[in-house]
Amino acid sequence: MNREKGLVQVFFGDGKGKTSAALGVLLRASGHGKRVLFLAFFKGRFSGEMATVQCIPGAEYYQFGTEEFVNEGKPNPREIQEFQCGWYLAKKALLEGTYDLVILDEFLYAFSWGLLSWETFSAVLFSRKPWVEVVVTGRKAPEELLRVADLVSEVKNIRHPLEQGILARKGFEF
Repeated sequence: MNREKGLVQVFFGDGKGKTSAALGVLLRASGHGKRVLFLAFFKGRFSGEMATVQCIPGAEYYQFGTEEFVNEGKPNPREIQEFQCGWYLAKKALLEGTYDLVILDEFLYAFSWGLLSWETFSAVLFSRKPWVEVVVTGRKAPEELLRVADLVSEVKNIRHPLEQGILARKGFEF
């Protein structure tokens, strides 16, 4: 089977829509019969995407996080353990090539919170099977990742309902 070269896509920034962009890639890949692994980091609550992705042919979804939001970028021991479990699964998927697309949602926090170095991540990224497409999302991306990624989209916040006191709503924000 002739497989295309897998690219690296990064959706980052302070705006809403990074996970939605990654889900768009997932839908297109699944629609063409590709196998997809969606790993959601620092998320422990039920989400609409979790319920839906599990029903999409060829897609698997796993969440790593707790019910609480991480306090000011200081993950507690349980959050760190959750991250390490997710990172183990991500490494395995990237290196074995079982999936055509691996999505690392909200993964960028691992760099800014000191849970993972660029050197460790890049060693796995550059050693992945050549056909594996990688999508990484989160707020702040390391410059090194931005330099090597094939697609980089920055999502900028112009206005957000939270600024008007409207909290996250079931079915729209989660």
